[in-house]
Amino acid sequence: MRSAHVLAACLALSGAAVAQTPADLAAALKLTGEARAKALVDGAKKESGAVMVYHSTQTEDLQPVFDAFTKKYGIKVVDWRSSSENVVQRTISEIRAGKRDVDFIENNSPEMEALRREKMLMRMESPHFADLRPGTLGAHQEYATSTMDVFVQAYNTEKVAKDELPRTFEDLASPRYKGRLGIEAEDQAWFGTLMRHAGEAKTVKLWNEVVANNGVSVRKGHTLLANLVASGEVPMGLTVYNYKPPQLKAKGAAIDWIVLQPAIAQLHAVAVVAKTTRPFSSALLFDFFLGEGQQLLAARNFVPSNAKVPSPFGDMPIKYIDPAEALEKQDAWLKQYEAIFTKRK
Repeated sequence: MRSAHVLAACLALSGAAVAQTPADLAAALKLTGEARAKALVDGAKKESGAVMVYHSTQTEDLQPVFDAFTKKYGIKVVDWRSSSENVVQRTISEIRAGKRDVDFIENNSPEMEALRREKMLMRMESPHFADLRPGTLGAHQEYATSTMDVFVQAYNTEKVAKDELPRTFEDLASPRYKGRLGIEAEDQAWFGTLMRHAGEAKTVKLWNEVVANNGVSVRKGHTLLANLVASGEVPMGLTVYNYKPPQLKAKGAAIDWIVLQPAIAQLHAVAVVAKTTRPFSSALLFDFFLGEGQQLLAARNFVPSNAKVPSPFGDMPIKYIDPAEALEKQDAWLKQYEAIFTKRK
């Protein structure tokens, strides 16, 4: 997920002038209904080339959105996919070097917050903001939540019986889970948010007990962890993104999942780059992600940010990782996470 030195550098070097929305685009964004749509489309027709998207989500999951967008508007999308920290690093290095290749970012919200503090994102207006689930849109409006990655506890159905499943995180300290647990290597923001809602002392004590009693296999990458659960190498993954188990299960994998409370989600967001050379095309893609694209993302088992599209979790209470808090407490949370999980003596 996040690289501590990359985000720390972003936090320390946030002194540039505030990014401004181009006047002609700002005027178009303030329109409503068909007039707004027409102004954006007319503006996009004057722009050349494809929209360049940097993103951290698996390409196969975003491709239906890209394809539908191109079919509707005739605007091609070119994408580059890497880890969330690499997306931040490449964006910053290119923009500082004067390159203007990237137009649009799709990434975890803490990384978006880092780019926002570097004044590299454009303030947006969208008719879809009113439909976003409460707590998923910052007052700055420089990035907006497109999906919510809920952390679930995935298990291999051939290695873990249903009557063995935990009902609470406290249950994981039971010896029945010895040698059966796995966790992602950089989920310190999940752990920090868990501490905030469950209590720091209680949370640290519990997970020290869980790992001391039963051990934990640490793996880098949520997709890798999910695949290892599906193969049976890791019988139970503690921090798997919710969309992956149903995707694997649909392909016949022996995997299922539960959600222990408090349920925590990483907000995934979209943004238009402040210095894009294709502002109107990028604004159309921004709207598309938050509007028509929501059903396409839901079909890939993502939790949509738009409340008009049903969530697979229904009315279940979900705690969101706060992007600013995750950025500012990165080092402290990482130190605690490493002490318990990744660098335990």
